[in-house]
Amino acid sequence: MDQLAARRRVLTLGAAAAVAAMAPSAAAADEPRPPKPPRVDAHLHCFAGQKDARFPYHARAPYEPEQAATPEHLLDCMQQAEVDHAVVVHPEPYQDDHRYLEHCLRVGKGKLKGTLLLFADREGSLDKMPELCRKLDVISVRVHAYAPDRLPPFGKPELKRLWSMAGEHGLAVQLHFEPRYAPGFEPLIREFKSTPVIIDHLGRPFQGTPQEHEVVIRWARFDNTIMKLSAIPEKTTYPHRDIAPVIRQLTDAWGAERMIYGGGFSAAATGDSYRQAFEKARSQLTHLSAADQAKIFGGTAARVFSLAT
Repeated sequence: MDQLAARRRVLTLGAAAAVAAMAPSAAAADEPRPPKPPRVDAHLHCFAGQKDARFPYHARAPYEPEQAATPEHLLDCMQQAEVDHAVVVHPEPYQDDHRYLEHCLRVGKGKLKGTLLLFADREGSLDKMPELCRKLDVISVRVHAYAPDRLPPFGKPELKRLWSMAGEHGLAVQLHFEPRYAPGFEPLIREFKSTPVIIDHLGRPFQGTPQEHEVVIRWARFDNTIMKLSAIPEKTTYPHRDIAPVIRQLTDAWGAERMIYGGGFSAAATGDSYRQAFEKARSQLTHLSAADQAKIFGGTAARVFSLAT
């Protein structure tokens, strides 16, 4: 074999070896791919609307949405946006009448979980908890503290009873409040260490002073607290502040293991808009790794709420 032919043979063999090294082995190709991280919307509301006489709004409803945001519509949006599970947060227009929530969870067939809304200072309301927990697949009981005429009974046995009953029935306590009311909840967070506490909507940072919200941020030292990335305020709306530094504070304080995400569903939602809501929230988490982002967008909720994935 002359030298030119020999060099050609070496080059051919070298190229073949390089291609072989780049190609996946048959064994590697047969290996199962890692499971796709779950995607969970941990905060949305459903409404029957004003035209469905089966599910009327409560006499004490603070607002009454006209348009329906149904579980059927939700499930369709979830399918299109590849959302595996969602939590239907029972809204205030129904107060402690949970018939529509029961309807939503029945339609959801395991894809949906719910929250309860019960009132510690309303006669008979807390007594509904055992039966509701028996009938419904619920993960928490929500407490509101943002309107002066609708505050929970801070410092009284009734609120302590709600917390105690939540723990007995395996529920988290879900707090929706303005930061100025945070000190009223802290003694119960401390006392009931084994009861998870979900903090809705970033603790409403722009509905109070930075000093008031700092009280909420310090709750990260309590291992039973979970921060929810939801209702992310736009800089274009009052008070025109950038939420990014606050989100950075919260992710630094809680970490992805104790943060969950919710948002994007409404009567007007589409599969595309629902998916975009997740991606818009993701744009606020670019300082985190892809693995930590996956935890916030579903992994943590799946673990905390025992969701089948």
